[in-house]
Amino acid sequence: MRHGSPGRCVPQQQPQCLAYALNVQESHMSRNRESSGFLSWYFRVNLLKRILIGLVLGAVCGCVLGAAPEAARVFIVSTGIFGDLFIRLLKMIVVPVILFSLITGAASISPGRLGRVGLKTLAYYFVTSVIAVAIALALANIFQPGLNMGIIGDAAVKGTSAKAPPLSQILLDIVPTNPAESLARGDVLPIIFFALVFGIALAFLRDSKDGKAAAAADRLFELCSACAETMYKVVGGIMQFAPVGVFVLIAIVFAQHGPKAVGPLLYVAMTMYVGFVLHLVIGYGGFLRLVSNLSFIKFVKGANAASLTAFVTRSSNGTLPVTMRVSEEIMGVPRSVSSFTLPVGATVNMDGTAIYLAVCAMFIGFATGQPLNFNQQLTVMITATLAAVGTAGVPGAGVIMLLMVLESVDLPVTEGSAGAVAYAMIIGIDALLDMGRTCMNVTGDMAGAVIVSKSERVLDESKW
Repeated sequence: MRHGSPGRCVPQQQPQCLAYALNVQESHMSRNRESSGFLSWYFRVNLLKRILIGLVLGAVCGCVLGAAPEAARVFIVSTGIFGDLFIRLLKMIVVPVILFSLITGAASISPGRLGRVGLKTLAYYFVTSVIAVAIALALANIFQPGLNMGIIGDAAVKGTSAKAPPLSQILLDIVPTNPAESLARGDVLPIIFFALVFGIALAFLRDSKDGKAAAAADRLFELCSACAETMYKVVGGIMQFAPVGVFVLIAIVFAQHGPKAVGPLLYVAMTMYVGFVLHLVIGYGGFLRLVSNLSFIKFVKGANAASLTAFVTRSSNGTLPVTMRVSEEIMGVPRSVSSFTLPVGATVNMDGTAIYLAVCAMFIGFATGQPLNFNQQLTVMITATLAAVGTAGVPGAGVIMLLMVLESVDLPVTEGSAGAVAYAMIIGIDALLDMGRTCMNVTGDMAGAVIVSKSERVLDESKW
């Protein structure tokens, strides 16, 4: 990673800068509100705490309203607009976030560095992401989180599930015939495909020997990076409204279902954490032992400092300096490998997020009475794997990417729908889920660096 001027994120530094920039934004917003006095009591409290407060108050309010059906109806009619507004704001940013994030992520990997180390790294990240989603879908089918909840929207109706197309059509539809039309319609998989192809082509053009073409490509990359950064700012702003939206939508859930709604939330969290543990043991442990003949126990012990930092900070990019130090000093990964694999991993290796997306999509399907069939689950696997490229370093990215996955399997989150209510339940506990998935993401980055180093015979095995 190259260094830019003080206080400025150059494109190559983008993965490390995003989390920092958005944290600074929230800090500045908070100070500005405090100094002006307008809603200072609201912005003074950390966003995570505000969302949790909204969740708890919504649950309490919903339980009280559940005892008075007429009062619950009046509450839903009079406050539903706030929940609908939150859903619309999130849907507004899904397509531009996908487009610019994926283009920037793909274009940031220099083809000139993609030799054997690069290809092995990307192959490892892809394979482990597929394994992660497969484990998550298997667990979700076994535990069936959300089954029989019977969630309905504030319009008191369930959405209808469209008949799933055949597998061959799903794969064919990934390639758009008209990218502009796909963008306008919000067709997720074609947008992902086009953005990745565009980003890879831009990466090759930036690496061109034609100075004029390379300069033009750099300018286009900077424009896409600026657009991505702008969308991250918008995400940060919208998330300031999240506590209000969560309060209203969770109140609706508990007004309809009462305290029994707590159980499914804990159940989906349990399913997800079981998935994290299984992927750690089967995915990373299997690669370390079977491919590299290294001790999984020693790896876990050596990685614990970075893994715990990721768990607490909930930021893969913010943890990157610790990840690099642990990989080099404790695990014996040489700088020549860590300087490529770890920053790229912080951008494109999102196994924890892939598990999160798969389990949450299955939960929402079960909770709304629309369980996903085989073809829809395959679509989740494809979408979650490809979407990993665009999720790094974006606060709130998990819940935004979940919207994208739901759209791809005909479970759209629209105002007043059952899906919107179930989606709000996930937002309410997202911080708890985010800690686990970030820890998994960072742990996977370190495992990849070790495995690639071993395959290149440059790993310092005296540390093992």
